[in-house]
Amino acid sequence: MAVNYGSKRTVVGAHYGLRDWLVQRVTAGLMAVFTLLVFMQVIFTKGPVGYDQWAGVFSAQWMKVLTFAVIVAVAWHAWVGMRDIWMDYVQPVWIRLLLQILTIIWLVGCAGWAVQVLWRL
Repeated sequence: MAVNYGSKRTVVGAHYGLRDWLVQRVTAGLMAVFTLLVFMQVIFTKGPVGYDQWAGVFSAQWMKVLTFAVIVAVAWHAWVGMRDIWMDYVQPVWIRLLLQILTIIWLVGCAGWAVQVLWRL
């Protein structure tokens, strides 16, 4: 029979590990590339940037798809960060659950608003 020396560590909670670390890095990279792309398009636009030029940046279908992907990435990035904060610093489970639910509602609302604004351009 095997003998277990020391304590057995049970990993539970906010799912710490490679997946969350990787999500944070990939979404941050996608947001950085998108920011540089939009910045370059604005920089190389001739004349002052008004509504027509700004709407023109987002008028192409590939840009709308990329912008939607970035909106999802921002929401996912924020969710992983906020979930980790709630898991680390809020001890009563019912308060933590309430804060997580409110965070999800807030992030879905913000993402829905951003998509609605995007499709109006």
